[in-house]
Amino acid sequence: MSWQSSKRLAGVAVALLVAGCSAAYGLMSATGPAASAPRTHATARKTLATLGSATPAAGEAGVSHAARHHPAAAHRGSGLTGGSAAGFHPLLGMYATGMPGSYQPVQQFAAAVGKEPRIVLFYSGFGEQFPVAFAQQAYAHGATPLDQIEPTGISIAQIAAGGYDAYLKSYADEIRAYGHRVIVGFAHEMNGSWYSWGWTHVSASTWVTAWRRVVTDFRSQHATNVTWLWTISRVLDQGPVQSFWPGASYVNWVGIDGYFTGPQDTFSNVFLRMMSVVHQFTNDPILISESAIGQRAGQARMIPNLLSGVITYHLLGLVWFDVAQSGGLTQQDWRLEGHPAALAAFRQADRGFA
Repeated sequence: MSWQSSKRLAGVAVALLVAGCSAAYGLMSATGPAASAPRTHATARKTLATLGSATPAAGEAGVSHAARHHPAAAHRGSGLTGGSAAGFHPLLGMYATGMPGSYQPVQQFAAAVGKEPRIVLFYSGFGEQFPVAFAQQAYAHGATPLDQIEPTGISIAQIAAGGYDAYLKSYADEIRAYGHRVIVGFAHEMNGSWYSWGWTHVSASTWVTAWRRVVTDFRSQHATNVTWLWTISRVLDQGPVQSFWPGASYVNWVGIDGYFTGPQDTFSNVFLRMMSVVHQFTNDPILISESAIGQRAGQARMIPNLLSGVITYHLLGLVWFDVAQSGGLTQQDWRLEGHPAALAAFRQADRGFA
């Protein structure tokens, strides 16, 4: 996840998936306020995957161009249904401490907000196996797992050179055997400096080669139930975002991570500038792949602003990071539970979500 990711075992993400490009994307080109200072995150894992890609490997099913660029169509192509084309609804997702070891955090969150999340985020590291039991429980509850693969302590150059092909193909086999949709991300927020795979540690060309290697390994195993989520931080004053773009044939959805940390933060000044940058080189659907509002930002007051922004700009959805942290503006109490006014605001504002 984002800077909040540092609490990989203490992180929560709510994913609201609303797909595609529409006329609303035209508004994203407006110049918004400068992004706030980068936050320091650690390790968090998230994964969202759609079937196929713009250029599927031989024998793979693929999402059509129309499906890749229309919200309702993108959901249908990925097994995620948010509504009809005329009445599309973004999807709600989440992450909480204890996932994917247990599905109980998801159930507790669902009980609190009065709605089953449609996306459940978790983070995985190299050497781990795909959490099939967790994924099966997600499927039974109508949710799609979002797996953010974090190569902590792993050489990105070695991944790019094929040194981890055996592990990646084995992991792809496990996801293929699961048999249902999985959203998968790899080495997220690479445009920031806080991760070992970030822009000050790994060259963009090496990172891109590694991403393509991961996707190619999965395709070689015919894991066509994966939707590839390319995830960046909303912070603009760090690495050059476009340099890390792997190309349309290797990405299905774009994820943007960003938080409301202070009273000045709104959907516009947190997300719109980065959305405008992204749409200079791709029209792939956008998911707010990790987000939350801190108590210092006026959580209850600003929840309607965040959720309505997802709807207004026809995004795939939003993933809420439902974790209590402490340590300054970048590590606040993001949880909804224990904050009655915030819960009431969330229950009201998420009515537009599937």
